[in-house]
Amino acid sequence: MIKSIKESEGYPTTGKKLWWIGLLYFAEGLPFGILIDTLPVYFRLNGLSLKDIGLMSLISLPWSIKFLWAPAVDFIGRRRYWIMAAQAGMAFLTIALMGIDPSKPGVLLFSCMIGLAILSATQDIAIDAYSIEILEQREMGAANGIRVSTYRVALIVAGGLLVAIGGWIGWNITFFLTALFLGSLSCTSLLLPSTGYKRSTQSLRTIVTPLFDLLRRPGVLWVAMFILTFKLGDMAMGPMVKPFWVDRGLSTTEIGFITGTFGIVASITGALVGGSFTTKYGIFRGLWVLGIFQAVSNLGYATVATYPNTGHLGVYLASIIESFCGGLGTASFLAFLMCICKKEFAATQYAILSAIFGLTRSFSGAASGWMASLFGYDGYFFITFFLAFPAYLMLKPVKRWIDSAYE
Repeated sequence: MIKSIKESEGYPTTGKKLWWIGLLYFAEGLPFGILIDTLPVYFRLNGLSLKDIGLMSLISLPWSIKFLWAPAVDFIGRRRYWIMAAQAGMAFLTIALMGIDPSKPGVLLFSCMIGLAILSATQDIAIDAYSIEILEQREMGAANGIRVSTYRVALIVAGGLLVAIGGWIGWNITFFLTALFLGSLSCTSLLLPSTGYKRSTQSLRTIVTPLFDLLRRPGVLWVAMFILTFKLGDMAMGPMVKPFWVDRGLSTTEIGFITGTFGIVASITGALVGGSFTTKYGIFRGLWVLGIFQAVSNLGYATVATYPNTGHLGVYLASIIESFCGGLGTASFLAFLMCICKKEFAATQYAILSAIFGLTRSFSGAASGWMASLFGYDGYFFITFFLAFPAYLMLKPVKRWIDSAYE
């Protein structure tokens, strides 16, 4: 159980909280971006098929089962120590990627990737719980705008800057520099301020309480289906975007330029606009309004894939639209997940909810390579647009959960 304590001297101000939230979610996004953005380009450049690249989306399964060890993060040790240890472990495994032949994926490469995924998922549990504990309800709108912005910036750094650097100075040096950065983040995590909450010692029986709390709420199955489908179109398209860029003839420098300039500006703008919209009009309205923009953005890539004469400029425009609209939808979606978690079960409940969402990423991504090979990039991207709308059938129970969170 989490018990609120009174502010004391040194308790972080809202501005300081938001600064740390930004840094933490950049740290959360970077390893995930390496796995889903950097490595697909790396592998495609080395000749791997779309089907193989799509199947590598299953590497993201640790994010879907992290609720299994989330109770340990809830009840053992401090958040900052979990974050520090996970970041140090990821730094080590990133160094281990050096020298492994990407054209011949084997046990060693798979072990490094799954290890990165497990440690990154563990870091996510601790960071998400820390954020829920330290933020007041009134701060969540602004915080979610910042967290989405910095998270997407990290994805852009991974999929843009690291890809460009890999093309310029070599991939081994790129992995080494990334490991140094992760190591420095590990040291910085020791400076995290107190959340302002105390967690009392619990028995092992309380580990299942967060899950039972969710399961006994009315409409839980409908809400679970909403979480599974809200970003289905976005998640299904994602694994094939970078291979599409490579096959369209873009160099690593161009890929880095697109994501590192246009992409970063569009992502930050979209996340901040989405956070502002959600704060002003509420989480429910943010979900259904911004979700439409998120779905429509897939048509940009579908159009570019259908008309090759749009050239590289068409890819640039599709990237800008997708980055902006992706930020819009994600801001409201994350606010929804945080809103329906109880503070005393923050780590476990958020991990369960994000695990449900993670299943969408893993299995739609695993099928994406096969579908893109079967229908072509153009047909597949059009299909992903329609995948976004089943979620709207579950809006009524979603609204009840949001309303009950404010009671």
